[in-house]
Amino acid sequence: MSNGVRYEKSGHVAVVTLDRPEVLNAMDLRMHQELARVWDDFEADDDMWVAVLTGAGTRAFSVGQDLKELAERVRAGSAGTATFGSRGKPGWPRLTERFDLTKPVVAKVRGYAMGGGFELALACDIVVASAEATFALPEARLGLMAGAGGVFRLTRQLPWRSAMGHLLTGRPMTARRAFELGLVNEVVPADELDACVDGWVADILRCAPLSVRAIKEAATKSVTMPLETAFSTRFVWEERRMHSTDAVEGPLAFVEKREPQWRGR
Repeated sequence: MSNGVRYEKSGHVAVVTLDRPEVLNAMDLRMHQELARVWDDFEADDDMWVAVLTGAGTRAFSVGQDLKELAERVRAGSAGTATFGSRGKPGWPRLTERFDLTKPVVAKVRGYAMGGGFELALACDIVVASAEATFALPEARLGLMAGAGGVFRLTRQLPWRSAMGHLLTGRPMTARRAFELGLVNEVVPADELDACVDGWVADILRCAPLSVRAIKEAATKSVTMPLETAFSTRFVWEERRMHSTDAVEGPLAFVEKREPQWRGR
């Protein structure tokens, strides 16, 4: 695809690549528009069971907003003001606000994941990073706000003082530290990153796709609920899973000592 995004499908896997390596995969408005079309297609395609989100080249996953484009818009008087979320802006809803996306997304992070790039990773379900990867939300140093969910997700995914320490200073975080804090699932040498992500994807694909979607939905929707409420809530994808042929296929395959043939219905 054009406009700084590559979108490739293979089997049940969609690979979404932020493709502006010459600017460390900084995201301009055209890229956001393209990404919205990509995520719409991924969600609508029943053959796509998992997505991998990554950045082109070896230097960066993404350094976030294209600040040169922003500066040009400021000089032209067309930038307006910005705060939380992307409603009313090109590419809405962006991945960081697709709260009903129940298909899993795996982030493959090389190099810098800064600002909006880090916020994209925070919105993914599994994050695998190369050993030299660096994460940061430097918005406070720029008079900006981590408005694509960084200020909300980091405080939910880290211990409070760890999150505030990074948010209030813009200090970077190594991949190893991100792993220690639970933000990253696995850290591997750069030359092992592709194989490691492939392993995670393969493990997801061994699972029933409706189970995966039901689990993600129930986990994300229930996180702010009292436990009793969570148990009594009817979740959309759990309703579909419990009445699916895959819910029968799984136990049968186990008893018959064979690999299940998932149909996603």
